[in-house]
Amino acid sequence: MEISEAKLLLPELTSTQPEIWADLGCGSGTFTYALAEKLSRESKIFAVDRIRQTFSERYDQTKIDFIQADFENHDLNISSLDGVLLANALHFVKDKARLIQKLEGYFEQGNGRWIIVEYDHSVSNQWEPYPIPFVQLKLLFSQFGYSKIEKIGERKSVFGGTMYSAFITKT
Repeated sequence: MEISEAKLLLPELTSTQPEIWADLGCGSGTFTYALAEKLSRESKIFAVDRIRQTFSERYDQTKIDFIQADFENHDLNISSLDGVLLANALHFVKDKARLIQKLEGYFEQGNGRWIIVEYDHSVSNQWEPYPIPFVQLKLLFSQFGYSKIEKIGERKSVFGGTMYSAFITKT
């Protein structure tokens, strides 16, 4: 997927102030760079992946810090996040509720926003051991008091089926 295609799955972020986000399971950075183009100048993204990745220190006026870690099982030692991006990463997590609870601790005053990109099906396979269709995603996040859980984009996947993106906030 190209950065321009990934941007179509991300919401418009309207803040004019610099923000701090984490892209968990960032891979080579397609969604990291797409997010950087959506954020205001001088924002920062922590790009996190188990496998060592190489990133530009700056992209589109956004600072990118790479952290090599397992976001599910390690403490990332980050705080004051405005948002978390999980693009094609949540389907690797078995205990999604535990992960959400853990990641909420990284948010600035509990007011975090989430961008989730996933495949809209429930049948597991070797590439998606714990899939989460949009209906289940809504139920999961509503358990944590999130009231605004919106599907903001869809596209056909080259692997078959549909990929969706969701933007999640408490208000």
